Amino acid sequence: MPWLPELFSAPVLERFEEKQQRTVVDVPYFDGLVSGDLGALIDSFADEPELRHPLRGRIKGVRAFEAFVAETNDWFARRKVAVGEVERVVLEHRGFEEVILELDTDAGRVALPHAMVADHDAHGRLTELRIYFSDWPLTGRHINRAPLLQRDPDVRESDVVGEYQRALAAGDIDAVLAAFEADGYAREPAGGEHIHKGADSLRAFYERLFSAGGGISLEHCTATDDGRACALEYNVVRWGETDLSPQAGMAVYLRGAGGRLAAARIYDDVDPPLTSGT
Repeated sequence: MPWLPELFSAPVLERFEEKQQRTVVDVPYFDGLVSGDLGALIDSFADEPELRHPLRGRIKGVRAFEAFVAETNDWFARRKVAVGEVERVVLEHRGFEEVILELDTDAGRVALPHAMVADHDAHGRLTELRIYFSDWPLTGRHINRAPLLQRDPDVRESDVVGEYQRALAAGDIDAVLAAFEADGYAREPAGGEHIHKGADSLRAFYERLFSAGGGISLEHCTATDDGRACALEYNVVRWGETDLSPQAGMAVYLRGAGGRLAAARIYDDVDPPLTSGT
């Protein structure tokens, strides 16, 4: 996910396989973008390309997509971007991918968490790509992104993911901590040093999150779950006592061996109504 390998030329596929040290069954998002095989990228869509990007907004149509690919390749070269894979799940109608981009900035080398969700048809061709990341590591500012999807009342998170969501909405710190494995962690959208692992660090983190007068209310839009990892697309609509204009986000929840959360990785760019922090 998301690009179809059979559409790429043999030399390009060989480069992918050499990099991954295995037979390519799907082409990762960024590998495809910088491959130079624009025709394969366009043909991976069921119709005309459609992509939702935090900074560029809605990118639709071949010409707009071609310009975006060229811009991305230029940005990769200028920033000396290296891509580290984190997680990838592909199900029947949707998949998601997580990576960390290491890149040059005026402040030095930074690590930028990045996530993609792809809807696809029965033949594996893409119908829409949605990209999630925070602008904070790059600019020190939040984007406050408008909704990409509407609330789906039929979305139901199972087991510990549902427990965590209820605790988050209620602002119940003890219930939040009970949802994590003993060595579980939560990673903020900014990534880097903003990782909170273990009970004491998690408690301090969620105490700060809930310091605005209560929990965080989300509208749930999609859940992509293979039993081990669950990606939730959502809109943040309330933070503590503050109603917010709905803002798009995504989080990935990884289950541990004990059935609790081994990780909660967050991808949104909400400016929280707190006194400090990101």
